Amino acid sequence: MFGSAAENPPRADEPLQYRSESGIVGQICREPADSRSATVDPPVSTVGTRILAQESNNNNGRLILVSNRLPLNITKGRAGLRFHASVGGLATGLRCFCRSHQSRWIGWCGIAEDLLSESDRRQIQQKLAQQHCHPVFLNSEEMQNFYEGFCNATIWPLFHYFPLHTVYEKRYWASYKQVNERFCRAVTDVAEPGDSIWIHDYQLMLLPQLVRRELPDCNIGFFLHIPFPSFEIFRLLPWRRELLQGLLGADLLGFHTYDYVRHFLSSTTRLLGAEHSMGLLNIGERVLKVDAFPMGIDYDRYARAAESPDVKRHIDEIRRQVGDRRVIISVDRLDYTKGIIQRLEAFDLFLSENPHYKEKVTMILLAVPSRTGIRDYAQLRRQLEHLVGRINGEHGVIGWVPVWYLYRAVSFARLVALYTIADVALITPLRDGMNLVAKEFLAAKSDGRGVLILSEMAGAASELGEAIIVNANNKAEIVAAIKTALEMPPDEQITRNRLMQKRLARYNIERWASDFLQCLADTKDLQRQLAVRNLTPQARRQLVDEYRNASTRLLLLDYDGTLVGFVARPEWAGPDRQVLELLE
Repeated sequence: MFGSAAENPPRADEPLQYRSESGIVGQICREPADSRSATVDPPVSTVGTRILAQESNNNNGRLILVSNRLPLNITKGRAGLRFHASVGGLATGLRCFCRSHQSRWIGWCGIAEDLLSESDRRQIQQKLAQQHCHPVFLNSEEMQNFYEGFCNATIWPLFHYFPLHTVYEKRYWASYKQVNERFCRAVTDVAEPGDSIWIHDYQLMLLPQLVRRELPDCNIGFFLHIPFPSFEIFRLLPWRRELLQGLLGADLLGFHTYDYVRHFLSSTTRLLGAEHSMGLLNIGERVLKVDAFPMGIDYDRYARAAESPDVKRHIDEIRRQVGDRRVIISVDRLDYTKGIIQRLEAFDLFLSENPHYKEKVTMILLAVPSRTGIRDYAQLRRQLEHLVGRINGEHGVIGWVPVWYLYRAVSFARLVALYTIADVALITPLRDGMNLVAKEFLAAKSDGRGVLILSEMAGAASELGEAIIVNANNKAEIVAAIKTALEMPPDEQITRNRLMQKRLARYNIERWASDFLQCLADTKDLQRQLAVRNLTPQARRQLVDEYRNASTRLLLLDYDGTLVGFVARPEWAGPDRQVLELLE
């Protein structure tokens, strides 16, 4: 059988897996088991070099990327330290930036500080410096309270509209602040005048303001890769104002969609009283920009991969086992936000309502392990495996299993093979910042055939309107969408997909990063144009002399914020006695 619910870990001579832009998969070569240590340079796309060149034309400084994880991960065993590619989607998408001598990448190295000797630390710093990376060392307790705690038990569920999964712990918040401060020290150690600092994602939402205090004139961009929730959800967070103030230290704030931009601006207005117009926020004497930048993928990499011998071999292997049955694929990290349970229940209902499709269609369900140490995720896995067993037991017959379930990561070649042979991609998250799997599926469809069913709750839905868009909570709608997809004429499939492919090829990850960095440079130019300049002594003397020599004089004075200070409500802005005496 192709895959299984639990597989043995790879041998020392087998490939290590890393994730694609979607965070799902990829692979690099393992070093020999007896190797002491080596830096492995994984196969990556070439996008990014031109971005960095363009960015350097706009700014004489370097680009400093800051994220929770570095593009290189480190493990320690009896053979010593081992360096390999990080599994994060962000790391894969922007790894090429780190290769340039003009860029630096700051992040956690993937191993707890308390497991390292002083010699280990020096070796890590030296090895990572060769890759233009700078490690932030975190101990086990910090990773528990910061990452597993505040990041993934507080921010992640709340920002994905799961308040009942959200944990509010004071110690988690204290650790979150502490780790962000440690990242700030790392940034200030590396940054130089003229550098642009690009901070990524929800783990570092306090960092822009912390860096701003230390480096007030630097260029700071921040991009949030998950949804920003509506005010009614965001207001539940006890530390909501602190997070907003942290983000407002940036010059440019980027989100995947305009809905997230709107939610953020609403929260800043209602919680901080900040004024905004056309995406520009006025914060004291500084203006910052808030805009949408839907993240793309390395489109050409997926489009070309289907022709590679390795992918063709996997296609032949899967096709031999599937036969002439139609294939529906479901590819996700195992996460309660992805709607995997609801998706399976809809497929179960589809088979019950359309018995003539039994033995004619197979769902391949790939669930990549994620956050296995968190209770909610372990419970979700048990629920998923119970449901798969029930569906296969009720609908399956000898020679046909309705759901092929794989609980593992797969190689890049096998993932592209799955995309290529699939007749339907069923991607129905309950809430998702973007969802790059949908884009990868389309990019891999070189013949233009295949149907994408996509949840309206995925950020990608705003770009992929030719897909069949569904409500992930509406099982009847998903059932109807599956039937429509399986019966859609090939010409219609090709027409829909070519439109989306053209769009994705044009706005790929290179264009995404380029647009963000250009907007950051433009925002700094705007700030300089709008900056308040103090009068020089010479200009002050000239102004006073001309005023004294004038035959008629007119004074135009602003009231709120000039004669009296800013207050929360305009009717409270009353003049004090000193102002009244001056006016008299």
